[in-house]
Amino acid sequence: MQRLYVFDAYGTLFNVHAAIARRRDAAGPDADRMSELWRLKQLEYCWMLTMTGQYEDFWVLTERALDYALARFPSVDRALRPKLLEAYFKLDAYPDASAALATLKQRGHRTAILSNGSPAMLRGAVEAAGISDKLDAVISVDAIRIYKTRPETYKLVTDHFKCQPRDVIFVSSNRWDVMGATTFGFRCVWINRNKFPDEYGKPDAMVDSLSRLPDLVLP
Repeated sequence: MQRLYVFDAYGTLFNVHAAIARRRDAAGPDADRMSELWRLKQLEYCWMLTMTGQYEDFWVLTERALDYALARFPSVDRALRPKLLEAYFKLDAYPDASAALATLKQRGHRTAILSNGSPAMLRGAVEAAGISDKLDAVISVDAIRIYKTRPETYKLVTDHFKCQPRDVIFVSSNRWDVMGATTFGFRCVWINRNKFPDEYGKPDAMVDSLSRLPDLVLP
């Protein structure tokens, strides 16, 4: 039976901390804390804009979030800014991502990305990871200029594939994204790599690696 698997991009397929990992020695002892704040502010800006009926390109928000994080951690050399942004544009995929996508495609399933990322950012990451041939669609919320977790963003998937929400297996490492997708009606798999405690937005399944996804039995 053919299934439709839709993946969040950042934090699920692509490692959002890969940029700082490439420059950790140069960034110094606050490298990881700076990267965590960079990601947190990037998401916060998305949510705040959406709640106030505004929109700006995800790349702009990524730049602004980095500027804030660098200001909060002055021990990290600001001269690294262009190199960090260059690395973020072509983030490393998690080691389990390509193999999981390949297995799903070999078994005849459809695969796609639904992301807050801008089309240019997603192209850069997908091409750098070498997974473009393993995806049937790469969908950006930029098409409607609203960020997840608004229901309109998940509707982009059902509109594109002409399907019902229950036909979609949505895969995300971000629990807030699982909450939004579950509320919309998707069946959701939470990728809990860091073994975080359970919280809101009950997923249909939880695994600690994408490698377990192809053999996962869902209700």
